[in-house]
Amino acid sequence: MNAENWPDIAGRLVADETGQHHVLPVRVYFEDTDAGGIVYHASYVRFCERGRTDFLRLLGAQARYLFDGGPGAEPAIFVVRRMSMDFFRPGLMDDFLVVETRVEEIGGASITLLQTIVRDGKRIFEAEVTLVLISKSGKPLRLSERVRTAFEAHRGSASR
Repeated sequence: MNAENWPDIAGRLVADETGQHHVLPVRVYFEDTDAGGIVYHASYVRFCERGRTDFLRLLGAQARYLFDGGPGAEPAIFVVRRMSMDFFRPGLMDDFLVVETRVEEIGGASITLLQTIVRDGKRIFEAEVTLVLISKSGKPLRLSERVRTAFEAHRGSASR
């Protein structure tokens, strides 16, 4: 078995009345919860990281390719510069959640995303995340035209 046999393992790029965005299904497991069976707050950060990583993958800007560099491309990685979070409702063990990732803003070396986690169509968590592209040595790098173009298709579709 390989990833090609599971076409939705990285979620999907979808378009709806709010614009284009990425969706990733997540099942809440015992390990994601506290002693009361409620999703532990740090688990939401992990769920969002998976959403961002798979969003990049489907846009063709995989973290592994950026990290490895390539002909004429300096090795780079997206890092979180800022994350603002709101918790609206508790997630519970065995819940089926969906991580939605939308592009809010694109800067010279940064991207700001709105990530919303929903259960049964209701928002339970939301994070605004600013990512910065940096070299392995830690200096900010301008977004390549390829990466910028990939994100542009999803820009401006965020709504709260």
